Amino acid sequence: MTQIAFIGGGNMATSIIGGLIRQGNISADLIHVSDPGAEQREKLTATFAVNTHADNQEAIANAGVVILAVKPQMMKDVLLPLKATLSARQPLIISIAAGINLPSLQAWSGCKSVVRSMPNTPALTGTGATGLFASSEVTLDQRNQADALLQATGITVWVKTEAEIDAVTALSGSGPAYYFLLIEAMIAAGRELGLSEETATKLTLQTALGAGQMAMNADVDPAELRRRVTSPGGTTERAIATFEGAHLRDIVSAAMKSACSRAAELSEQLGD
Repeated sequence: MTQIAFIGGGNMATSIIGGLIRQGNISADLIHVSDPGAEQREKLTATFAVNTHADNQEAIANAGVVILAVKPQMMKDVLLPLKATLSARQPLIISIAAGINLPSLQAWSGCKSVVRSMPNTPALTGTGATGLFASSEVTLDQRNQADALLQATGITVWVKTEAEIDAVTALSGSGPAYYFLLIEAMIAAGRELGLSEETATKLTLQTALGAGQMAMNADVDPAELRRRVTSPGGTTERAIATFEGAHLRDIVSAAMKSACSRAAELSEQLGD
């Protein structure tokens, strides 16, 4: 079996490791994690019984897959000292860092087979959504391997061009924050209408969960679901008309285009 090394043991790495252990497809003794924090290393060992290291070189020594889970601005400094080892071994590299393009990852690591991925924070609960794009050197077996690893946190979707990763970042990468903002707004409005904080929160969160599950399981699109709960002359119709009058669709479009543009900017700023 292939050893898997994680460079960085933060929340996203932890969510992937947790998913892999839950699935039971990979033994904990095949997983190596490097992290500068002693407390985090102890937590990972205690929770998952994986191998932890303070030294990145030790973590990658025998790895067939290396998952880069460090902050984008740290990526170059982390990879360059590892380049000789990685270049000689040529493991599959999977980056979960935003804004670092394939040419930069290949140049800094010395590896040809690189997959860029954009997961999101619901990965922490096993309900994540991850966009993936592979360099041309990635084999079918490596592609399947990357897919299986990231599916430990939820669904995976492969995009056709690297530029689409910026769109994925704007949609599902940043997307949870959009829903959290709407949840905040609905709770606040519920309080303004006289509900207690507890009641407004409980109803809002359950409504968000229920709507998401309905949309996931429905055999019609969200627009049809909306129409079905919008009775002519009713309360929902009045609320939807208010949203439309405030140009909600345009606001969402502008926000996502702004996020996508920022993702592209970061790629230029952080790249080689």
